[in-house]
Amino acid sequence: MACARHKPYFIINMKNNIKLIKKENNQSKKKILVIGVFHGDETQGEFFINSYLKKNTTTKNNIFYIPKLNPSQKRKNLNNVDLNRNFPTKNWTLSEPTSDYFGGYKPNSEVETQFLVDLINKNNFSAIITIHSPYKVVNFDGPAENLAKIASSIIGYPISNDIGYPTPGSFGTYCGIERKIPTLTIEIDEDENMELLNKKFHKFFEYLENDF
Repeated sequence: MACARHKPYFIINMKNNIKLIKKENNQSKKKILVIGVFHGDETQGEFFINSYLKKNTTTKNNIFYIPKLNPSQKRKNLNNVDLNRNFPTKNWTLSEPTSDYFGGYKPNSEVETQFLVDLINKNNFSAIITIHSPYKVVNFDGPAENLAKIASSIIGYPISNDIGYPTPGSFGTYCGIERKIPTLTIEIDEDENMELLNKKFHKFFEYLENDF
């Protein structure tokens, strides 16, 4: 029997300047994580999430929102590390510090990465979604093809399980491939109308909260 809709209550935690907003429904076992601004210069996810949370919608599931993971306003974090290459994966490699994709001198070295690893260790997430730009694709890792198809149908982007280049130490590899958590990386088109795209993301968030 499906859970009835309940008015959620919001819990806001701050750690290392990372805001975690939880909309909880204790009648549901499903937990979903949505992350914006993995790269500091890709700010659209924060806009979509904050805009949606203003609606104060009901939820059947437990939803964790991180509007802005990386406050640096540039691709890499304040330590000049690409967070999406800093996860403790089997394929993590040391890259050139001057590279845009520098993954740190060791995996899981950054406070943002440690925050996510700890959060994932403490919660059995049913799905994880991150919002990036600019490739206009719903990329999926792990057992997430069905969710990718639904996201594609709502947002209107093609799906792929291959971003087209190596991603050692990536979040998708860590969560989706190695931990078998359905993981989506939604790459948005920077030239698309933001208000129209915002409405599509609201619809997708509503799906995650109530129909997933």
